[in-house]
Amino acid sequence: MWERFSFYGMQAILAYYLYYSVADGGLGVPQATATSIVGAYGGLVYLSTIVGGWVSDRLAGRERVLFGSACVVMLGHIALAVLPGLAGVGAGLVLVALGSGGVKATATALVGTLYAEGDTRRDAGFSLFYLGINVGALIGPLLTGLAQSAVGFHVGFGLAAVGMALGLTQYAVGRRGLRGGEASRVPDPLPAAQRLRWALVAVAVVVLIAVAGFLGLLPLAGLATIVAVTCAVASLAYFAFLLSSSRLDAVERRRVLAFIPMFVASVAFWSLYQQQSTVVALFADSQLDRSLFGWTVPASWVQSINPVFIIVLSGVFAALWTRLGSRQPSTPVKFAAGVGVMGVAFLLFLPMSDPTPHSAPLLGLVGVLLAFTVAELLLSPVGLSLSTKLAPRAFPTQMVALWFLSTALGSALAGVFAGNWTPQGQAGYFSVLGLVAIALAVVLALVAKPVHRLMSGVD
Repeated sequence: MWERFSFYGMQAILAYYLYYSVADGGLGVPQATATSIVGAYGGLVYLSTIVGGWVSDRLAGRERVLFGSACVVMLGHIALAVLPGLAGVGAGLVLVALGSGGVKATATALVGTLYAEGDTRRDAGFSLFYLGINVGALIGPLLTGLAQSAVGFHVGFGLAAVGMALGLTQYAVGRRGLRGGEASRVPDPLPAAQRLRWALVAVAVVVLIAVAGFLGLLPLAGLATIVAVTCAVASLAYFAFLLSSSRLDAVERRRVLAFIPMFVASVAFWSLYQQQSTVVALFADSQLDRSLFGWTVPASWVQSINPVFIIVLSGVFAALWTRLGSRQPSTPVKFAAGVGVMGVAFLLFLPMSDPTPHSAPLLGLVGVLLAFTVAELLLSPVGLSLSTKLAPRAFPTQMVALWFLSTALGSALAGVFAGNWTPQGQAGYFSVLGLVAIALAVVLALVAKPVHRLMSGVD
């Protein structure tokens, strides 16, 4: 909860900090560059789950990586709060991205260890896990947005650091309940003879990125595209590695194959959903009528609408899946429905596509974000659960990291797509993306049965 408080609290004001003028407390970068940075950052958060998953599976175990990663997140928020200009943005976002990736991969996998294989309560359990996430996601933007509008951006970033410190304190007190057993097991220990080689590889990667940045090969306006290409290449390599591993039996290999169309659907979903921090943020700032009883609601507060619906509806979905039990729709059908509803959500922007500033009704955007939430609950917690159910025994955390890699690619694409949004061209923008998503949902629904068969007994 506290990690999500800090993450969403910071993200709610990040785009505004980047493109607001210096006179308004921002950095004054072009709007398209700002959305590219936000998209690249979102992609890096999920891309770094690979690092967290690898360290967990091969070096330290899930529980220890979770705690260490949370410490790195807090340091990132401190950097954003105290370091000025783009130096603070660079240091802060890299630290938060690396730390959040470790938290995401390990926390989800730890929840998976609480349920035996075939336990029909698993999806409901992940929905409750999702509820805790969204309590933090609700409160974070409200408090950091209020702090930013009343005092300044750096105070908002500092509040995110305080939230993370509270989370670490709470976790340090209760972590004994997760130590030992499956939570601390290192499933695929790295031989001592190979550790120096991997350490040199890590140093080489860091040096290569630093040199590329120094030489201007990582332009800010193209960061989202660079991250998207990196994620796509990493995805292909990851699937090739898993499918070729001698440690998978025939059933596990079929399950990895079944994960491929789910992965593609997830990328499509997140490329639209993650535009909450780019296009929806821009829309709220420039197009939305935020007047409420004579007071102008901070634009960042729009980011708390979705968590409200999650909190209200996650219990409903958990109860629904539990009540249906073995009669609930298969995971491919849930995915198809989630992508389809996400496409419909984008089409719901069309009645509000008048480019006149502050002409869109607040209730209209609330309705759109309700559709976002329904789509999310159909796909996201189900996907988290699926990644633990389809995971080969030799690579439990890395399979979860592969799931988050689909989110990484989708988040980066959200930043790429957002560079094409303008108030004048928004009707075409929302129409194209919405219709493409609906078409993909139809295709997934048509292949749902053969995909389900490949899952070999996993629902």
